[in-house]
Amino acid sequence: MVEQQENFARLGTNRRAVVTGLAALSAGLALPIGATGAAASANKHLRIDVHHHFVPDEVVGNRYIVPPLKSWSLQKSLEDMERGGVTTAMLSVTPQVLTALAQGGAATPAHYRRANEFAAKLVADHPGRYGLFAGIPITDPDAALKEIDYAFSSLKADGIGLFTSYGNRWLGHHDFDPVFAELNRRKAVVYTHPTVAPCCVHIVPDLNDSEIEYGTDTSRALANFVFTGSSSRYPDLRLIWSHGGGTIPFLIARFTKGTHPGSRLSKVLPQGFMPEFNRFYFDIAQIAKRPPLLALQAVAPKGHILFGTDFPYLTAVEHVDGVKDAHVFSAKELHGIDTDATALIPRLAS
Repeated sequence: MVEQQENFARLGTNRRAVVTGLAALSAGLALPIGATGAAASANKHLRIDVHHHFVPDEVVGNRYIVPPLKSWSLQKSLEDMERGGVTTAMLSVTPQVLTALAQGGAATPAHYRRANEFAAKLVADHPGRYGLFAGIPITDPDAALKEIDYAFSSLKADGIGLFTSYGNRWLGHHDFDPVFAELNRRKAVVYTHPTVAPCCVHIVPDLNDSEIEYGTDTSRALANFVFTGSSSRYPDLRLIWSHGGGTIPFLIARFTKGTHPGSRLSKVLPQGFMPEFNRFYFDIAQIAKRPPLLALQAVAPKGHILFGTDFPYLTAVEHVDGVKDAHVFSAKELHGIDTDATALIPRLAS
């Protein structure tokens, strides 16, 4: 019991439009958009958004895209970053964008490639402002392995982006082992984003599925990844879980209880749940309020809580103000939330 308590305590852009838009925006700013080097370092506090979405130009306004993704633009993204003091935003694709690229069908490796190349161009065109978590078609392991190699070797991606589930298979399913083995070999940063599994749609008819299922699906994926032994088999992965880890902070007692010596799960996790959990990272997107932040602070290791915004669904300012006004973290801890992603991606510190 004492040990458990101790664990809890530790616990293809239109260039002309873009240039015009950026010029208009930077005219009203003390520091121009995209400024890098000594001038930027001297005037800006480092703040890294690990949870920032994009929409390729070809599907902006597409009927499969819902607001606020429908009106996404590069200018709006950069404006939001400036208002919230975000130095670098890590780009990741959403399930809706892939559906739109596929015109309502199932996304193919080609659709992932198109999304990744669009995002990689944003990274290249705006040095220092963006990074990339490249999406991969994990349900097709051979294609996924090819996209991993292309993402790192050609697109210079900073990590890989995955969804929490694919149909009725969650991260940790043995079908995905070849992909995780390769990511582990590369010591990759893996960002995860929730989706809604087929099992659990329209359960509360008047509530958007994501409001409940995103947090729940994150919890299912994290639990599956740990309790199938995947986390212990792939110890060199650096995983980021969205939205504060979903409901995991509230389930910690159940998971630690379930892995006590002599329990069925202790055969999979002889050291218990917490050593695996303590390797994970968590972003604060959509949880910049006192209750969820208190819960996350109680269970997450120091240095493993990262800044995130879920742009364009919410803004950087909402998260900067929310996490500050929650009065959960000290000034030093707030600084760490903004900057600790550099431990995962050292280039972001420059």
